[in-house]
Amino acid sequence: MSPVTHFLTGWVVANTARIDRRERVFVTIAGVIPDVDGLVIILDLLTRNSERPVQWWGKFHHMLAHNIGFALLVTLLSFALAKRRLVTACLVWISFHLHLLGDLLGSRGPDGYQWPIPYLWPFSNLWQWTWNGQWALNAWPNFLITGVALGLTLFLSWKRGYSPLEMASRKADSAFVRALRQRFGEK
Repeated sequence: MSPVTHFLTGWVVANTARIDRRERVFVTIAGVIPDVDGLVIILDLLTRNSERPVQWWGKFHHMLAHNIGFALLVTLLSFALAKRRLVTACLVWISFHLHLLGDLLGSRGPDGYQWPIPYLWPFSNLWQWTWNGQWALNAWPNFLITGVALGLTLFLSWKRGYSPLEMASRKADSAFVRALRQRFGEK
């Protein structure tokens, strides 16, 4: 699935409990952070016309951060840094695993390749998550899920008085929520 979908889904999960801004950031980031292993594509692009292109994206995407080891690391880190430790850690765990579920369901590439998810890595390489019904990255279910997540994000922003923009700028967040409430009325 798209990182935008993962981000919105993470933010919606973050709003299932009363946690503070910082903890919402942890939960939201947990919904996107598995894709950090996809950043190796930058090295692929930079070296593609060289004598030794690295081609790490195909090797490491869905390997380094789409697994229980990384889920435990992210969850334990959020537990250590949060005020409402248990609630935040549980939501981080859920947000992270929704990312994995989303990728399992809807991340087939245009060439038909299904990215297996080595869930037990780095402890074991025995269990690779795949699903033969996986839909393409640009298939309608992904657009529908993104639309629903966006709708929930807008609704929650209107209702709660803060939006995902709070992570970047409180001023922009306030202006956005004010615009929503002017358009759709006060909560």
